[in-house]
Amino acid sequence: MSLFTAHDLQVRLGSANVLRGINLTINQGEVVAILGANGSGKSTLVRTLVGIQPPTSGSLTAPKPALIGFVPQRASSSGGIPATALEVVASGMLGGRQLRLPRGWRTRATAALAQVGLADRAGEAVIHLSGGQQQRVYIARALVRHPEVLVLDEPVAGVDAASQHQLVEVLAGLVNQGITVVVVLHEIGDFAGLITRTIVLSHGQIAYDGPPSTAITGAGEVAHHDDDAASRDRNLAVHEIGFSQMDSQINLAQHHQEHGEQANP
Repeated sequence: MSLFTAHDLQVRLGSANVLRGINLTINQGEVVAILGANGSGKSTLVRTLVGIQPPTSGSLTAPKPALIGFVPQRASSSGGIPATALEVVASGMLGGRQLRLPRGWRTRATAALAQVGLADRAGEAVIHLSGGQQQRVYIARALVRHPEVLVLDEPVAGVDAASQHQLVEVLAGLVNQGITVVVVLHEIGDFAGLITRTIVLSHGQIAYDGPPSTAITGAGEVAHHDDDAASRDRNLAVHEIGFSQMDSQINLAQHHQEHGEQANP
């Protein structure tokens, strides 16, 4: 069963055509890696797939937002919100018309942390966790709504090798549970045994779509073009907006906990 289907998808930001003529289908059960140089359109593609960035033209079919778990690029934690891991995960239950935490939110948030091996860190401030642990908390935040597909934008950026290996193990466990995974990467690395398909972007277009082994040996050079600085800066600006929205939700979750407010019936 297909989850995402794009036909002649175009995304224009300002005067730049960030994505051009994107045709792809992502099926249930796949583990898809999206590769490409900075500015090639990787982040814009996944943000379009999950409904954050509207396409300029073309067609796109995707699961309902509630069935998509999205993990954006991790922001620097220095000087960040002093929220606990449990509060960050709980904020994943907020959004849209859901402005108050539902009944049983602690149990759900703790279960999501257990899925990524961090149930014992629930009460710790996220800013005190390692980069890899923070990334696993954000994955738990995406999992708390029980999505069918998990979309991650560069989850191993700024993460050490040992933590990257742990992230791969976490994702492998989720795949075994039947979750479809779409992940943006700069290189396959530790994901080699997990990825079933690779899509390589170059200058906003699909340069390769096929098995990962062929992508590495035959089309890998496509992923190493010079950066498009203008596109890169635009994408980073969009990510900052996304994290500002996440921070607002975390603040709201903390408010409910600190004031002991009752959850929705």
